[in-house]
Formats: sequence, C-alpha cells, structure tokens
Amino acid sequence: MSHSIKDPPVGNRASSATLSRIVDVDALRAVALLLILVVNIAFFASGYPFHLVPDPAHDSWGDQVVLWLVELLFAMKAYLLFSFLFGYSFTLQLDSAARRGVDVAPRFRRRLAGLFVLGILHAVLLFQGDILTTYALLGLVLLAMRGAGIGTALRVAVLLTGGIGFVLALAATGGTQLVTDPATALAAGQRSTEALQGGIGSVITEHVRQLPAMFGTLLVQGPLALSAFLFGYAAGRRRLLTDVVGNRQLLRRVQQLGYPVGLAGAVIFASGGGTANLTGLTAGVLTAPLLAAAYAATLLQFFQTDRGRRVVAVLAPAGRMSLSNYLGQSLLCVLVFTGVGLGLAGAVAPAVVVLIAVAIYCVQLAASAAWMARFRYGPMEWLLRAWTEQRWPRLRAADRA
Repeated sequence: MSHSIKDPPVGNRASSATLSRIVDVDALRAVALLLILVVNIAFFASGYPFHLVPDPAHDSWGDQVVLWLVELLFAMKAYLLFSFLFGYSFTLQLDSAARRGVDVAPRFRRRLAGLFVLGILHAVLLFQGDILTTYALLGLVLLAMRGAGIGTALRVAVLLTGGIGFVLALAATGGTQLVTDPATALAAGQRSTEALQGGIGSVITEHVRQLPAMFGTLLVQGPLALSAFLFGYAAGRRRLLTDVVGNRQLLRRVQQLGYPVGLAGAVIFASGGGTANLTGLTAGVLTAPLLAAAYAATLLQFFQTDRGRRVVAVLAPAGRMSLSNYLGQSLLCVLVFTGVGLGLAGAVAPAVVVLIAVAIYCVQLAASAAWMARFRYGPMEWLLRAWTEQRWPRLRAADRA
C-alpha cells in the first residue's frame, strides 16, 4: 500500500461516485445500529451487566448460550464498526469543506460540542453507557490529524490497539481481577436492577451513580474507538467504500484474515467471561477490529448485488438518521424496561431481550423510512446541524434545491 500513502489532499478527490455511494455507508451504519442495540439492551434489561456479573435469575443453559453468542458475534465489534464509520464520514466532511472553500475546523468543533452535550444528557437521562461524549472528545484528536496520510493513520491505529492489548495482557499476567468480590458485585447488581424498576428519579440517580465506573470502561473503549476512527479515516482517504468493485481483492483479503483470527479471538473473549475477564478482554481487544472489518467487507460486497441493493434501500433511511435512532433506542429501552414504562428490568430472559431489540429495530426501520420520505434530516441531526451551522437548515424534503 506504499503507493497510496502519498495521496493527494482529500478535497481534490471528491467525485460523483462519492455521492452515489453514500447510501452504502448509510446502510452499513444502519447495520451497526442493530448490533449496538443487541449489545446495549442487556444493560437496560438488568442491572447486573454493569457490575460484570450475570443475572442469577437467568442462568439456564439456554440463557447462557444466548449471552455467549451475543458476546461472540457482537460485543466489542458493534461500536468499532460504528466508530469506523465516524472516521470515514469525517473524510466526507473534509471533502465538502474543500469543495466549498471553507475551513472545516470551526464547524467540526461546534459539531463535537453539540455531540458532547447530547451525550451528557443521554448518559444522565437514558443510558449511562453513552458513547457520544467519547466521540466528541476523540473527535478533537481526529480533527488534529486531518492532514495525516494513510500510512500515518494506519500506524497510529495499530499502535493504539496493540498498546491497549499489551497493557491488558500485562495486567492479566499479573493476576489482576476485574471482579474482586463476586458476592459484592451480585448485591450491587440486585440494587441496580431494583433502581431501574423505579420511577424517573430512581433511574436517573442510578445512571449518575454508575458514571464513575463508566470512566474506567472508557480507558479501554476510548483508544479502541480512536483506532477505529483512524481506520475509517484511512478508508475514506483511499475511497474504499466508494469503489467496492475496484477494491474487491482487498476486501476479500480482509475477510480471509478477519474471520478466522477474529472469530478465534471472539471465542476466547466470550468463553473467558467477556469484559469481566482480562484474558478474554485482551483477546477481544486484539481481534475484534479484524472481525468488525470482516463484517464490513462482507456487507459492502453484498450491497453490490441485486438483493443487496434492495436491502440497502430498506436500511439506508435508518442510517441517515443514526443519531436520532441511537438516542431513540435508549428512549424505547427505558420505556420497556424501567419503571418509567413497563418496568420489565430483571424479568425478561436473554432470548426475549434479543427479540425485543429486533422488534425495536424493525420499528425504527419503518419510522425512519416514513420520516426520511418527508424530511431531509432526522430530528436530532437537524438540531445538531442547526447548532453546527449557526442557522436553521431547511427540514422538509420539499425544500430541497
């Protein structure tokens, strides 16, 4: 790939192909939304996962298989795919700014500030596992590296992933335990579940109480997200998603490496207790990016087929309003599982929880299609764009130029 390191400025490489292929990026983002929901919904359905212990009310063989499969196939992979697309979309914003002859930095900083505020509100009101605040902070690093070449971005991404893996491996070798007292963790899980079953005040109090623990999680999740940003940035500089056919050989190599290595690491991760065990977590950190990349390569090639184009048409509207859908997922989960709504926290088996996630996603697909048929942006995208541009953008589709 040495020939691609000395690439021309991003803004000089925009083409009509970019615009015609954004729909594939939207569809890929919509798939990432589903994977994120399948992973995150467990934290709404029970208070135990935040304390890294399984809910004792759901410990049958069938329950354990469902949880194992979610860890194997989706945990750590979902947000990496979403983060990759954040980095890729950043290159599209660089293109747009270059075509218009404007400085991208002030606008992007305002966007990140808006994301940060939304993330804080999301974490307190809906879901303490929010990722938007992390994206907002790491986005500043991405902005600072906007002039980096493909090779530099890839090297930094690999070093970040390898560095986190190395630190975790050292900790695992030293016998560090993430759950030092299982009995205490189980008691905390019970208290958290009861808090989720309460009203809005109880739920918000629980979210705020858990925020310090989330900072520890971000010590691993943050660098990996930044690494995925940079992989996405490099893919955008190479125009990987706008020329899938031309990059088919590369995508197949990604699959050939990503599936065997990524799945092997995922087996160690899931069987070792997921994020509750440092050995499994180390394997996940080092291999989850490969499996996420293999997923993306497979989907991109599928999207080029006749059946794939039909699937893209269904998925793309949800991807176009991914921020609204991400926040909407949390709102719907609060209404289903906490005492604010149906109060099902702690009462639903893992298999049913996954089915609820799929049902929520299907509702979002239908709602997104109906919304985007009438409007140019999702509701939260519109608000964020208004803040970013310091003006009220046109919303109705009829207002398109």
